[in-house]
Amino acid sequence: MLYPRMRAQPTEQDVIEGFGGYDHRLRSAEGAWYDTKNLSSDHAPLLSTRRRRADTGRRAAALLEKQALAYVGEDGTLYYNFLPTPVTGLSSGDKQLVGMGAYIVVFPDKVYLNTEDQTDHGSLEARYGPQSAEIEPCRFDGTAVSVGYVQAQEPSSPENGAYWIDLSGSERVLRQWSEAQHEWVAVESVYLRIRFTTLGAIPALFRVNDAVTISGAAAAGLNGTRIIRALGGGEDERDWILVDGLPESTDGTEAALRIERLVPTPDFVCECRNRLWGCRCGIGEDGKVVNEIFCCALGDFRNWQQFQGLSTDSWRASVGSDGPWTGAVNYLGSPIFFKENRIHRVSVSASGAHSVAETVCRGVQRGSGRSLVVVNETLFYKSPGEVCAWQGGFPRGVSAPLGSVVYHGAVGGEIGGKYYLSMLDENDQSALFVYDIEKELWLREDTLRVTCFARVGNELYALADGRLLALMGSAALTGSTREDAVEWEAVTGIQSFHLPENKRVSRYNIRLSLAAGASLAAALQYDSDGVWHSAGGVTASGAGTGHFLFPVRPHRCDHLQLKLSGRGEMRLLSISRTLETGSDYP
Repeated sequence: MLYPRMRAQPTEQDVIEGFGGYDHRLRSAEGAWYDTKNLSSDHAPLLSTRRRRADTGRRAAALLEKQALAYVGEDGTLYYNFLPTPVTGLSSGDKQLVGMGAYIVVFPDKVYLNTEDQTDHGSLEARYGPQSAEIEPCRFDGTAVSVGYVQAQEPSSPENGAYWIDLSGSERVLRQWSEAQHEWVAVESVYLRIRFTTLGAIPALFRVNDAVTISGAAAAGLNGTRIIRALGGGEDERDWILVDGLPESTDGTEAALRIERLVPTPDFVCECRNRLWGCRCGIGEDGKVVNEIFCCALGDFRNWQQFQGLSTDSWRASVGSDGPWTGAVNYLGSPIFFKENRIHRVSVSASGAHSVAETVCRGVQRGSGRSLVVVNETLFYKSPGEVCAWQGGFPRGVSAPLGSVVYHGAVGGEIGGKYYLSMLDENDQSALFVYDIEKELWLREDTLRVTCFARVGNELYALADGRLLALMGSAALTGSTREDAVEWEAVTGIQSFHLPENKRVSRYNIRLSLAAGASLAAALQYDSDGVWHSAGGVTASGAGTGHFLFPVRPHRCDHLQLKLSGRGEMRLLSISRTLETGSDYP
């Protein structure tokens, strides 16, 4: 009896040995993954699990990277290198910590700490009064000037050496009668000496060259911002300061004089070229509406109103662009300020004539100011539409693999050439992404919500729900604990081989290595039915790392997705697919 001869179905095989990253688009790129969890590009093109994190056991509210980690504890104390500092009583709420040399400055509390000499700490602002005071014109050496005339008209028949405050012009001028020249000669460098009844308070609060605001004076022209030229006092003598200016009255007493050194509250602040630079849009310290960029005096973060016509002065400039400020950063030696549709770059001048250049382009999304991070000389940030990379020209988008999900509230960090980005989706669900800029790979780690990053050496610290975590796994600190084996997951995009020849996947061969005790499980979803069907698994037993070839045989279908998951250290080496040609029917 003759039987019909069966023809073997033609097959072909392809192998994926180089794996891409996260690609959350409807059709993922070959070798990429529609979803990932706790995977890393450290060993790319292989796929591997991320490092185990460590919980430092500390609670914090804000972080700053310096020679050592600085953070604000939940008790309102500033910590440096995990040790408490004399700076205590900080307010609750959001903080901006910025470094300037050896100093740490905390906004909006407006306090500072010298990390090299922690006895040097205090408030940026200073206030004294209201207090009674005596005022007299004098020379810089303290020689008193007895004014005989305060009027607009030129005095008649004056004595030689008599002083006259000339009120005829827009500014008051001190003049002295010269019998030899037979005229009133303008006196240069005239000051006001203000004496107080207290002992030692003024030298403890203020310094020479401080820009202070004087208020509460009854004498016209005394109120306003002035520079302290000299000061003195102490336990044995009354306090005094020397400032520029002339009064409009010879009455030398004031009942309620107030002196203040004021510092603006910036929306965002950064350090650049030995200055702190800030921006503000809204109501300023004086109650007026402002939209401006400003900086402190050179090397002096206490003085923001020092305007003497010098290159070292403070500086401020109004801008005309609409909308609130959304971020600030020091990039390539220039202070850069962002709005959602603008980039403002400050050109810093050695002469003090700084200028602002404006570029209309994708700026920083509102609420994502902490996404501004420089990674390998490229600035990354979250714009209203996507994640952007900027090198000084126009920004370019780098987040197409993140798909159509709209994210907000981005917070960024960097280490090892990777950009860490924690964001919230439309439902305020958090996701932590990592972008390897050299390999141009995105990976989604997990749902950890990070509110602040700080890199110190080879460790990236993250603040999550008040907990201070070490993402690279440092666990040397007392009280630190490293997490157990990492649970990971990788899901392919929809794989469809419904070609004219009606190809289908008849087999997957998964090659991987597992550390001792680590496991792998495979599952398949057919025709987008929403159900994951188990396809078996493997666990590495014994000591050391084991290498495995794990087969998966899917059912016949129109399209499918493959999910690999497991626990413990894993490296995915390759996935081979056997494609089989079927009939004309699926």
